[in-house]
Amino acid sequence: MIEITLIRHTAVDVQPGTCYGQSDVPLRDTFEEEAAVTARELEKFAPFDQVYTSPLSRCTRLATYCGYPQARPDRRLLEIDFGEWEMQPFAAIRDPRLAAWYNDYLHVPATGGESFAMQYERVARFLDELRHSTCRRVACFAHGGVLICAQIYAGVLRPEEAFSALTPYGGIVNLTL
Repeated sequence: MIEITLIRHTAVDVQPGTCYGQSDVPLRDTFEEEAAVTARELEKFAPFDQVYTSPLSRCTRLATYCGYPQARPDRRLLEIDFGEWEMQPFAAIRDPRLAAWYNDYLHVPATGGESFAMQYERVARFLDELRHSTCRRVACFAHGGVLICAQIYAGVLRPEEAFSALTPYGGIVNLTL
């Protein structure tokens, strides 16, 4: 049995409606206040045998703030790859695949990017590896999509309800596998 504590990064400083999956975007100037709340909440789950982080700065910065500057970066913890849509307002994307993606985001990949199913497989490989490790308590600083994938993997969510259960910025999800 392994306990995994997943921490979503704090609020990003991008225009609402912008597609920013794997882009390395800045955090809001409220980072320190948000991070302090997350750090206090995270103390309830510590200590950890190992701490991982998405390599994007919005996650590594929070990991460092929470006392884990040596968190191990792992690319499997990246947010979904929106490919050619990255950093565009959704309303400005003229790609005909966007309609297909809206109708079936679980299986249709963004142009040049991933589908949710592809992201899930990536996160599941990471979690499979953790389950076969000697670690019993692990923390992962990651993204909303990764937290959703982990909850589906653990049987807490069904894929169809995934995005109605998005963890808030700076939020924590604790799972036992």
